Amino acid sequence: MENKDNKPECFGNLEKVFPMTDSGLRQTPDDCFYHCPVKTRCLQAAMGTKDGAKVEEEILERGSKSGVINFFERWSRKKQLHRKIKDK
Repeated sequence: MENKDNKPECFGNLEKVFPMTDSGLRQTPDDCFYHCPVKTRCLQAAMGTKDGAKVEEEILERGSKSGVINFFERWSRKKQLHRKIKDK
């Protein structure tokens, strides 16, 4: 169902458009990925929320544990994320 702005009701709802899967990773559902004409704007809106910043933090933690990023890079990015969360 769409609202007056031609956006689906789920627009920007992180848990609907980028939910956690059973494997512990987030993934866009096929309905969104293949059939939604506003999927890019929707995901950007969802990731622009406080919850979206927390998802970015999840990604940083996984990167740190796997050795993809080092301590200082992780610290710097987390600092930026916390500022982002505080400003919202």
